[in-house]
Amino acid sequence: MSAEFSFQASFEAFTNQLASVVFYAFSFNGVDIPLVMIWLISGAIIFTCYLGFINIRGFGYAIRRLFAKPEPGSSGEISPYKALTTALSGTVGTGNIAGVAVAISLGGPGATFWMIMAGLLGMSTKFVECTLAVKYRQVNADGTVSGGPMYYIKAALDKYQLPKLGTALALFFSVAVIFGSAGFVHVNQGFVQVQSVTGFDNAWLFGVIYAALIGAVIIGGIKSIANVTSKLVPLMCAIYLLAALVVIGSHLTAVPAALWLIIQSAFAPDAAYGGFIGVLIQGFRRAAYSNEAGIGSSPIAHAAAKTKDPVSQGFVGLLEPFIDTVVICTITALVIILTGAYQMQGLDGVQITSSAFASVFDWFPLVLMVALLLFGFSTVLSWSYYGLTGWRYIVGPHPKLTTLYKILFCGMVSMGAVPSIMAVFDFIDSMIFLMAIPNILALYLLLPEVKADLQRYWQQKVLALRSRAAD
Repeated sequence: MSAEFSFQASFEAFTNQLASVVFYAFSFNGVDIPLVMIWLISGAIIFTCYLGFINIRGFGYAIRRLFAKPEPGSSGEISPYKALTTALSGTVGTGNIAGVAVAISLGGPGATFWMIMAGLLGMSTKFVECTLAVKYRQVNADGTVSGGPMYYIKAALDKYQLPKLGTALALFFSVAVIFGSAGFVHVNQGFVQVQSVTGFDNAWLFGVIYAALIGAVIIGGIKSIANVTSKLVPLMCAIYLLAALVVIGSHLTAVPAALWLIIQSAFAPDAAYGGFIGVLIQGFRRAAYSNEAGIGSSPIAHAAAKTKDPVSQGFVGLLEPFIDTVVICTITALVIILTGAYQMQGLDGVQITSSAFASVFDWFPLVLMVALLLFGFSTVLSWSYYGLTGWRYIVGPHPKLTTLYKILFCGMVSMGAVPSIMAVFDFIDSMIFLMAIPNILALYLLLPEVKADLQRYWQQKVLALRSRAAD
């Protein structure tokens, strides 16, 4: 017992130390600003400006590309649409429900505005990430695809005559994504909501059932995951958004005032929220947690898309932060603000959102429970593939080792609902944000390439349109 306590205490101490390094912050006007947030935000701003606001001018074309059929001869395993839904299933999760509530409770309604701004800027980061993921992917002899930041990180440093550093950073990213893929938080949050709504309190049984369902899907690889997420993402978004719109509809006359409060609080925030910088940081932080732009996770899914030109998938990828943050997070924020749930004392995270829904109909937390379970389940599915890609980058594409990873992953998921596992949450968060360090570095190094590819792509499209018009 003492040995167990000693290990847990040592692990918690290590995790706290790691988190303090990863999320190291400097203070400005009494507000802690994590350096990793500056790394992500500055990257998003630079990418947006350098590419001529591709997030805005390419939005309409991105929607058209989403539903276009793959061109004949395109390599890849899944359609661009399924690649997007797989990536979305990894980002649309508890952060859209609990994370938004945390941002508003800490930063006030104005945090919503900066969440939206971060989502719009993150669209440019996703464009760069997804373009490079397809450009530097490897198509294996059996037609399967291996791709993601680890591949373009290595390529970027090789081009700058730093092959050893490239290898080290690619391996570093792979290790971080393996540890970051553990789905503890989503399993745990799902169990908490089930427990509060139904009274079911067998954490181990919940975890085992959850893991069995995950295993049934991931055994078939990315095609199986994409087939499930392509149906699950629209379903879970529809359930959640419909429920949210009912709540908003019941406060319809108060919507203009709520929107004005968001804008007003964004630029003239209450001092209790840490002033302007505090509100801005809360909004950007939660957006980063939600859409993961710059983290390097979703490019792994986009790398598997069937496409001839990497830039075309970059356009599809930029829709991800818009759907995740600008649409879903904003609607969640409106529900919380309109009902005043963020002002309630003694509530935290998902409890705030649950209380907001319950204010309209007392059975609405049941709907939220279903949405939360679907969000969490889909996120765990996608991250299992991200972790597997990192695993295979290190150990190779050996079938037995691939199966071993899937067994280990399901074993970890089965423990996710146990309360004592909470000690590893900070560790997982640290691993996820560590991925951003080599990923953003590689994006900077390869950014001129992306711009040249984008210009070439646009010119080809313009010529093709002129040719059709001439015919």
